[in-house]
Amino acid sequence: MKKISIFVDVQNIYYTTRQIYGRQFNYQKLWRRISSKGKIVSATAYAIDRGDEQQLKFQNALKQIGFTVKLKPYIQRSDGTAKGDWDVGITIDIMEAATSVDTIILLSGDGDFDLLLKKIRTDYSVSTEVYGVPALTANSLIDSASIYHRIENDLLL
Repeated sequence: MKKISIFVDVQNIYYTTRQIYGRQFNYQKLWRRISSKGKIVSATAYAIDRGDEQQLKFQNALKQIGFTVKLKPYIQRSDGTAKGDWDVGITIDIMEAATSVDTIILLSGDGDFDLLLKKIRTDYSVSTEVYGVPALTANSLIDSASIYHRIENDLLL
């Protein structure tokens, strides 16, 4: 049975599905779809912790589905901008998982991950799949994946 690890850039998926569709992503449906293709050996959702009640409910729902939720504090800078980027953490975790799985699945549209996916495909012969909103997924990320899955109405609430 194929061993699969899932990595979710929660902020990216939240904002891209909201911007294009005005809806939320259906993580339960995703889980069912992926688990029918093999054994999910790990699933991690990377999010920013703002400490609000709605976000806590969402994080608990992800945990009930089977995700490990990793949080970084929300940082408001003095100039009004915010910081809360998980790119390095996601990259480290994907590199570590690539040695023990057959497939890496990344949910993000962020083109910064293109080199990472190329590297693990080349160096570890791991299949890479990307789920992203078509209008907001970098072409370089789509091109670097073994398989690209469009997030459309069938994966939304």
